[in-house]
Amino acid sequence: MQGSANLNLMIKAARRAGRSLVKDFREVENLQVSTKGAGDFVTRADTAAEKIIQSELMGGRPNYGWLGEETGETAGTDPTRRWIVDPLDGTTNYLHGMPHWAVSIALEHKGEIIAGVVFDAAKDELFVAEKGTGAFVNDTRLRVSGRRHMEEAVFATGVPYGAKRTLPATLKDLSRLMPVTAGMRRWGVASLDLAYVAAGRFDGYWERELNAWDIAAGLILVREAGGMIAPIREGEDILGKGAVIATNEALHDPFVKLLRSEG
Repeated sequence: MQGSANLNLMIKAARRAGRSLVKDFREVENLQVSTKGAGDFVTRADTAAEKIIQSELMGGRPNYGWLGEETGETAGTDPTRRWIVDPLDGTTNYLHGMPHWAVSIALEHKGEIIAGVVFDAAKDELFVAEKGTGAFVNDTRLRVSGRRHMEEAVFATGVPYGAKRTLPATLKDLSRLMPVTAGMRRWGVASLDLAYVAAGRFDGYWERELNAWDIAAGLILVREAGGMIAPIREGEDILGKGAVIATNEALHDPFVKLLRSEG
């Protein structure tokens, strides 16, 4: 696809960070004898990837704001635009040598996500979307699934690390959904869960108490692939509260109704 200068800058940053993470990923398996050693190594890899992304994005657009998982938030001289970055979504998978993790970069303009890149470097799948131009993976246009019935649908979810507050609600969700769907998946990478909804691999996804950098890029992927996004609690700001529902159009109403039902 032909993207804007901003999108091309995001792609360049994601690919550079992805190459760095893949190189370090090959070393993780050698460190598994020591959890602390492996954990420290992954922390360094994560931080190095964010520095790579920051140097690319802020080098190209020094006036934009910044929100990164590792480096926090910095206001820009342009208050209308902000980069939102997770350099390594799926840190636990990475630490355990599982090749399911991603680089996630989004561009926000006046509170709206207008471009997103999710790079699954281990599988060399680059998911990109820009407002009004569609969503793509490796130049192939994405479209959400066409499934229309809950009993045919596979959904993804997650329980954020250490999130004891969300566990009871998630278990309640599962008790409602599992009897009426084809199955659930919990893969531990919110950005890729959303990318997979955009690609029609999952029919829907929901999760609570995420951070903006976990979901920002994935949200525009789903929207530009023809999907629908909603907060779990009606009226809430998705990026601010981090509670999100993503589906295709046909499954949206029944899925939202089940997740918002009481009892």
